Amino acid sequence: MTRTDRRLFLTRTAAITAAAVTGTAALPAPAALAGGIPRFGAGAYVRPRPEALADPTELTVAEAAWMIRYGKLKPAELVDAYLSRIGAFDPVYQAFNTVLADGARSAAASAAKKRHTGPLHGIPLAIKDNYWTAGVRTTANSYLFKDFVPPSDATAVARLKAAGAIVLGKTQMGPLATTRATTPDGRITTVNAWTPANPATDPGGSSTGTATAVAGRMVASGTGTQTGGSITAPSNAQNLTGLKPTMGRVSLAGIIPLSYTRDHPGPLARDALDAAIMLTAMAGEDPADPRTQGLPPVPDLIEAATPVRVRNRVRARWNTRVGVLPGYASTPERQAFLAALDAVDGVRLVDVPFPEEWDLLTGTAFNNVRLPERAEPFLPYLRSDLRGFGVSVTGWLQGALLGGNEFLTGQRAKLVLLERVLDLFEHCDVVVQTGPVPFDILGLPEIGFPIGFTAAGVPIGTILGGEPYREDRLLSVVAAYQAVTDWHRRRPADPVPAGAAARSLAPTGDRGRLTADEVAAQMQ
Repeated sequence: MTRTDRRLFLTRTAAITAAAVTGTAALPAPAALAGGIPRFGAGAYVRPRPEALADPTELTVAEAAWMIRYGKLKPAELVDAYLSRIGAFDPVYQAFNTVLADGARSAAASAAKKRHTGPLHGIPLAIKDNYWTAGVRTTANSYLFKDFVPPSDATAVARLKAAGAIVLGKTQMGPLATTRATTPDGRITTVNAWTPANPATDPGGSSTGTATAVAGRMVASGTGTQTGGSITAPSNAQNLTGLKPTMGRVSLAGIIPLSYTRDHPGPLARDALDAAIMLTAMAGEDPADPRTQGLPPVPDLIEAATPVRVRNRVRARWNTRVGVLPGYASTPERQAFLAALDAVDGVRLVDVPFPEEWDLLTGTAFNNVRLPERAEPFLPYLRSDLRGFGVSVTGWLQGALLGGNEFLTGQRAKLVLLERVLDLFEHCDVVVQTGPVPFDILGLPEIGFPIGFTAAGVPIGTILGGEPYREDRLLSVVAAYQAVTDWHRRRPADPVPAGAAARSLAPTGDRGRLTADEVAAQMQ
């Protein structure tokens, strides 16, 4: 990365940390949408695969966009197809807590009469339930917000709707974005779409409902938030492509907060191109969120996520060094992934070391400095009624009780870690990740995507991390990989025959329950 970019990101990180320390971190309400509808380009429209034409819910966003643009599919038909699957299978999946059937049908009818606005025109999406949605209950799956009806949309939702997207519903999530989706008192709700009969299989959290809705073909794509793996983890668990952008790329205005310096909104999608379409719509400067202001411009993500072919061979859009950390290639699936990537023209694998004191700087002690940021906006609730936090109360109390000296030491350690990670990019352009937390601490971009399956048929994914503001580089690598593999094309079998879902569903309480200790251990 250039020295200018490095200084910019270090300075911004220090400023965001200072805002959190000085108590100026409260988010204002969303402002009026600024910047207009982004330009997507022709690459956002893809002629559908023949096998996808029989069922509209099998279409990717880019394929559905092509069908709608050329009059071969009506938005109302797409909405009805998804609503049909929700009716048949969501009693098992329990991905949604609110389905906006009437509103979605009305929006689809309006979309058919309007000028085409881009590849999201008429595309049904799922919205994680910590994003404000005007006039629609937004609970963050918490007792604290169980009756909250926001007066406006989150900026990211407003941008998606301005680009033509249709909100099909709000999705289940971990309580206050902390764990996999459960009720506020810890009862497991949403299951992994690949193993719906086994609630013990991790579906990923906290953006669980969005992941299950997209994987189960109940919606085209959707939104998540990530503070400690909540986009990449459910994407890896459910065979999706999830993109966590650089801190500030997408506005947090109108999203119920978990951590001022670590919350990242982003998309969960079926492939790299769909993720690029979603992020193109969501990203941009927002006067209601200072973290979005003064950033480098959003690059052409659609072009980046479009595979390059030369003489019928896939090659990297840019010559790219992929950093491989010690111990990463510990499984056959990871070894096969690296081999497939290494075979792409323009990609070169390079061994890179862990930064100095990696285990210390990314370990629990320093990672826990995020907890006071979590507790601070909720101190009035912590003082008045701990029951409002349900089974996740332990983490909130830990944050309230952490000493100021520990918090400040942690913030200094974060800047040391950032310097050392940026040094790593002197030797590579992207780096494989053994877990999402370090890049979440630092606000750096990551992308999770599928690389295989276990013998039991459960998806296996991996994560790539990139330099600040280089979401395009990450997308280009994943697009090249997905052009030479088909893991991302595979879909889970329907949980039960259509129409029998509700009869076969065990009561929610039978799916198990997370204890307070388990929640504290899993908390994002």
